[in-house]
Amino acid sequence: MDVTPRTWLLRVELDDHPGVLARITTRLAARDCNVLGLSVLPVPGGVVDELVVHTPEGLTPATLIAEIRAEGGRCAGVTPADVHDLVDLPAAALRAVAQVLDDPAAVADALRTLLAADSAAFEPHDPDPPGEGHRVTLDAGAGLALVARRGWAPFTDVEVARVAAFQEVLAAAAHRATAPTAVLTPDGAAVVLRLGTPDDADAVAALHARCSAHTLFARYHAGLRTLPRRLLHRLISPPRGATLLAQCGTEVIGLAQLIRTSRPDEAEISLLVEDDWQARGIGAAMIRRLAVLARAAGHREMIGWCLPGEPAFSRSAANSGLPMATRREDDMTRVALLVTTPA
Repeated sequence: MDVTPRTWLLRVELDDHPGVLARITTRLAARDCNVLGLSVLPVPGGVVDELVVHTPEGLTPATLIAEIRAEGGRCAGVTPADVHDLVDLPAAALRAVAQVLDDPAAVADALRTLLAADSAAFEPHDPDPPGEGHRVTLDAGAGLALVARRGWAPFTDVEVARVAAFQEVLAAAAHRATAPTAVLTPDGAAVVLRLGTPDDADAVAALHARCSAHTLFARYHAGLRTLPRRLLHRLISPPRGATLLAQCGTEVIGLAQLIRTSRPDEAEISLLVEDDWQARGIGAAMIRRLAVLARAAGHREMIGWCLPGEPAFSRSAANSGLPMATRREDDMTRVALLVTTPA
């Protein structure tokens, strides 16, 4: 059974002279090839034509390349294509933008589609990346980079410019993900969830002072009553993540953190809710909001740790509605949450 793909995406470098493209398409037609789509990408010294070609059974990519070369074209790359490659470039760009604005977690997949890349993923930022083929890198902040790779053809200047515009969309999506949100507790109290700032130091210190020793031990797994000023500022503005505060009126009544681990697709979370506000849905709401921040940062999983016999964190995680799994590890309970939209 022949499983060779019959639809191909080709990048063809041509001298920008009248009739060159027509001669190539005529030669392909003589081979019973059907050109389904065509885009023209200007490059220094000429153009790159992107063709989607459906071939008859048994015709190989090598034959396609030979026919193109026979008319003076230079095949810059060839890869199997599917129906998505028949969408014109402006439509594809608009769909990628809509995909990211709808769900910031989809940014890597949107970039891969926009560039017809082989892969796109968040990785630790490398200021001096190895020469490993064609790649485009976007700074994602917090020590991360969004890297798109393509082995079948180099990225053109037009595509790099398209990525620069796409980065503006990422900034808009990130702003949306970090904007304050409001939640209502079952008894009608209004609580605002927002990112912490250095100006919150006194309010966060007051939160810790109001918490019981039991609540602080469950959060920090150590005896703690007050936080040194240096650690307080690090708690509010962590260098590898974000701190989410729950505020009612002028008081901060909860604090949650999202910290990037050594794995780009994973983040560690923690939670502290003032005693009088526990069992009122604040913890679950904060975990759901952390999931939004995690998706925007490219994480796929959040990991939390709690002491055996301390069910508060696990209960809040379960109430968040996120897919959850727990296991015992190193005398602790490991809670794993998939970063997806709650059911």
